[in-house]
Amino acid sequence: MPERWRLEIDPARCQGSGLCAGFAGGHFALGEDRRSRVRNPVVDADDDVLNAAGCCPTEAISITALETGAPVEG
Repeated sequence: MPERWRLEIDPARCQGSGLCAGFAGGHFALGEDRRSRVRNPVVDADDDVLNAAGCCPTEAISITALETGAPVEG
């Protein structure tokens, strides 16, 4: 079974740059308020998600392993 992750965005930190949606549009989208939102909070491990989190200028995206709750680092 593939590794599963939980995605979260801290709305207080998100500045709406849209980089996450650009890197991983299947996982992130910009809302009407220009803040990012997670399309589905539980996903299979995906390098695009890691790239999106790594490019977030405010580090608003957190990724944790679903089974253990441990942070996933890119």
